[in-house]
Amino acid sequence: MLYVVHCFDKPDHLQVRMDNRPAHVDYLKSFGDKLYAAGPTLDAAENMNGSVVILDLESISEAEAFAANDPYAKAGLFEKVSIQLWKKVLP
Repeated sequence: MLYVVHCFDKPDHLQVRMDNRPAHVDYLKSFGDKLYAAGPTLDAAENMNGSVVILDLESISEAEAFAANDPYAKAGLFEKVSIQLWKKVLP
């Protein structure tokens, strides 16, 4: 099942994001074929302000564990995290 993990950064935490970005990217890569898509969200000035990750996992508890163990989360970057089951329709 596909899960969308949508993370919203705390205001004025861009440096926290940048400091932890290499560990975050390595963490994403460790999911191999389970990683469907990933990337930052951007504000109007195109500064990173959050993340969207889509993973193919067995359960919501796996998605919650993914979110909790993300280096960004462990560094206190996120103000809010939303996890939803997602159905790909197109293309």
